[in-house]
Amino acid sequence: MEQTTTYQPKDYKSDQYVRWCPGCGDHAVLNCIHKAMADRGIAPKDIAVISGIGCSSRLPYYMNSYGFHTIHGRGAAIATGVKTANPALTVWLATGDGDCLAIGGNHFIHAVRRNVDINIILFNNKIYGLTKGQYSPTTDRGFVSKSSPYGTVEDPFIPAELTFGARGNFFARAIDVDLKNTTEVLTACSKHKGASVVEVLVNCVIFNDGVHKQISVKEARAERTIFLRHGEKMLFGNDNGKGIVLDGLKLKVITIGQDGYTLDDVLVHDAHTPDATLHAMLAMMSGDLPVALGVIRDVEAPCYDAEVEKQIAEVQAKKPIRKLHDLLMSGEIWEVK
Repeated sequence: MEQTTTYQPKDYKSDQYVRWCPGCGDHAVLNCIHKAMADRGIAPKDIAVISGIGCSSRLPYYMNSYGFHTIHGRGAAIATGVKTANPALTVWLATGDGDCLAIGGNHFIHAVRRNVDINIILFNNKIYGLTKGQYSPTTDRGFVSKSSPYGTVEDPFIPAELTFGARGNFFARAIDVDLKNTTEVLTACSKHKGASVVEVLVNCVIFNDGVHKQISVKEARAERTIFLRHGEKMLFGNDNGKGIVLDGLKLKVITIGQDGYTLDDVLVHDAHTPDATLHAMLAMMSGDLPVALGVIRDVEAPCYDAEVEKQIAEVQAKKPIRKLHDLLMSGEIWEVK
């Protein structure tokens, strides 16, 4: 009988000192990654963690697994190569809003479009932390920073919008201070076959402290966020007394028992439906609507790496050439004496 090994979060921790600022949200996410990996039970030797450049991209040093700290914005390209060359590996990509969506934007959207089976953790603190406080592609319009002393004059990227625009099949969102639900989301991300994007809203205590406080503080979280789970009603609020309904072609917040609305009117979350229309609407909620957390979209589709592996096997089965010598000796050849 085959014996299975049970892993603990500590089995995925390296012996390196974690060099992030005290209070940085990256610490919490790292903790959740270790827990999610233990939940999945995949051996550290079967995991590779790839990163680009930035504060969050230091993460491979803190993992007891294979790791590759690559160059700015190229993490998704390297991760694609690693997974395609060795499909048996579980590949994670740690990246930030600058690394992923500025110089790495092209690689990100194509990794998503191709549906490469990698787990992308996008740390979004809406600032460049490692290079000391310049505004990033997700920084809000008007924000004053070292590179925008009079306020930014551009609108930000929204990671969810980019993911859906690239025809992504898995998108989830979490907050650094909510360790339990972040671990749940990361575990689901690891289980998904295909490109899995998890946007984690993290706090930079030095250059953008409190950037997500309107939804991250415990007092506001119940009223300003909704945690979505497949097959469950879209309820939120301190007593789960509020819900999301479809009002024509728009989403609307209702209070159960008021204005004729009952629990039956509240939408049930279907993360697995192929039609991404409602998923995109949920992911983009803002203003009077709560910010959606949890797994918003989780749809199976053919994976790039698996299709490449299958194609190679099919071609090899049809062609007898296996070695370079066989290739060189094929076709019209002659011998000079």
